[in-house]
Amino acid sequence: MSLFHRLALTVLTLLALSTPVWADEDVTVFAVVSDPPKDKTRVTAKALLDGAVSDMKLLPADVVLGNPVWRTLEVCHALKLEGTKSGDGFRVHSARVLDASMLPMALQGYAGDCLIKKAVEIAPLVD
Repeated sequence: MSLFHRLALTVLTLLALSTPVWADEDVTVFAVVSDPPKDKTRVTAKALLDGAVSDMKLLPADVVLGNPVWRTLEVCHALKLEGTKSGDGFRVHSARVLDASMLPMALQGYAGDCLIKKAVEIAPLVD
């Protein structure tokens, strides 16, 4: 093997080792839509990530935007999301709607309160 090939192999090996593998991996996040989504490209939600519940912006990929689940999102919907954390929110690569009882315990209380609040606000409007 020539000196050039050895040098090229060494550089490629060092680049491969220095690139974080976890950066592109999808993570699972559970979330509850906290505000009525006006703009489906930036949905506000309470999300459980790394064991802590926080407010987060959900930024769907183009594939998710076309999904009927995403198009019919409402306040209090419980979601299981796959995606990556970014500086401006959570980039969603796939989304599933869940029953609120299937959420982790850290989010169940919030989902229940949200559903009660929604029922109290809507119930007086029904004849």
